[in-house]
Amino acid sequence: MLVLDPLVLLDAALRGTLVALLLLLSAILGRDRPQLIVVRAGIALCLGLAVQVISATPWFEAMVPRLWQAPLVAISVANAVLFWVFVQALFDDDYVLRPWHVLAWLAVAALSALNCAVVAGSASVIAPLAVGVQRAVPLIFAILAALAAARNWRTDLVEQRRRLRAFIVIAGSTYTVLLLIARLSAPQGRLMGGTAMADVLVLLFIIAIVTFRMLTLGHLDLFPLPEVSPKGQAVLQAHPVPMTAPVAGEDKLVMALQKLMQGEHHYRSEDLTLASLASKMQIPEYRLRRLINQQLGYRNFNAYINAFRLDEARAALTDPTQRELPVLTIALTSGFQSIGPFNRAFKAATGLTPTEYRKENMADS
Repeated sequence: MLVLDPLVLLDAALRGTLVALLLLLSAILGRDRPQLIVVRAGIALCLGLAVQVISATPWFEAMVPRLWQAPLVAISVANAVLFWVFVQALFDDDYVLRPWHVLAWLAVAALSALNCAVVAGSASVIAPLAVGVQRAVPLIFAILAALAAARNWRTDLVEQRRRLRAFIVIAGSTYTVLLLIARLSAPQGRLMGGTAMADVLVLLFIIAIVTFRMLTLGHLDLFPLPEVSPKGQAVLQAHPVPMTAPVAGEDKLVMALQKLMQGEHHYRSEDLTLASLASKMQIPEYRLRRLINQQLGYRNFNAYINAFRLDEARAALTDPTQRELPVLTIALTSGFQSIGPFNRAFKAATGLTPTEYRKENMADS
């Protein structure tokens, strides 16, 4: 009579629950906006984690030949790259997936598959180096993800998204580091017994919280609303809309803010930040963040400020009396600190470079 170890059954049940939650989270992410890079990266990460959960089962690692494990190990290790991409896309509504992001995933996956299938079991002198690089990959990309989160944190105006992002980054980075330490301490890097169970429990806890928050969080709070361009491509919403109905008492603050921006051209100020603007208005940062997001419809502080700067720049570029004024002068006068950010923001908003925009509008006039 076959007798199964209760711990093995419990481990299988936990892994099955975790895989089911990951699949549910994938469905939630792709429910409304599968065109967005952040959604696609999130779905890919969930599916990659599902593969990782299955392939990290102790009996699977012990019984299945290394050659068969290689593609699953490749996906599992390359999840660190997907996490980094997901965090960048989640924190930056203007994030663009570059070819080298895909190449980074392919390079990590290829190295991990090669190590699993060939290098790890050989006596080659390069084996320790190759395995060491593979072990370092999760730590490197966890650090990169944390840096990406910190870089864009202060300009995010969506409070619900800020809290969820903080949890994802902190929990995700902590889990990555702890898993790396556990595998470095385990024989042949295989998690067994209580360590394997703890790995599943920690990941299950993280995914359960994220899934619950995703079920209760409005999609406008988490992801930007895409529009479809004339070419049929999904692009971010160009014209912000208020997130809530006008709140009593907030209308005076909105008028004071608009006076600063439109009347006094405060957007031209050097080193303008959310903190400095809140101090200027004599209100807390959180209240200004909520005002710009919920009453004016902007999700990012830089996008809000750049809207005024770009309006001024467009007016100058179409003004016949300023035909000879250099583009750099217009950029600096509008509040941009250098030509590079101005060109990028202008092309993202209009689809044209400032010079092309000027030529096209001057020709029309």
